[in-house]
Amino acid sequence: MDSRDIEILKTVFELGDPSPRRIGEKLEIPKSTVHYRLSKLQERGVLRNDLYEFDSKVAGFSITVITEVLAEYEPEYQQHVGEELSEIGGVSEVHFMMGDTDFIVIAHLPNSDHIQRLINEYEIIDGVERTSSKFVISTIKDEPNVMRNYNLDTLTEILG
Repeated sequence: MDSRDIEILKTVFELGDPSPRRIGEKLEIPKSTVHYRLSKLQERGVLRNDLYEFDSKVAGFSITVITEVLAEYEPEYQQHVGEELSEIGGVSEVHFMMGDTDFIVIAHLPNSDHIQRLINEYEIIDGVERTSSKFVISTIKDEPNVMRNYNLDTLTEILG
């Protein structure tokens, strides 16, 4: 991927719209260029389908780190700490939890050089007491679209 491909991908996800026309307008490039580059990204597997679902591993984010974060209790700490965790580069999910762990944070990183930076950024947040990180060895299922996680009968029961 070159810088133009990256710029197009970033715009797709910022706009939430895979329209080559809208992307081209925002980036001030021809929609035919956008369409061509998106097609090439699909051929290479970076984008999985016409909905432009992004394959982070194919794109180069080959390391997934799951971190438990324990924070010092104070009023509204979950909002403050959660927002700061969310702003760290590479972090894709932050979940405030019940139980022994305050937050679960999931990050996708390009290589091991970024892991130490990530952990350091977690630990300098005011209120973070301790972290415990795990590396994903292999992913068995990664389906963010909830509708695909149920069969039709169950969806009808739940939503009908």
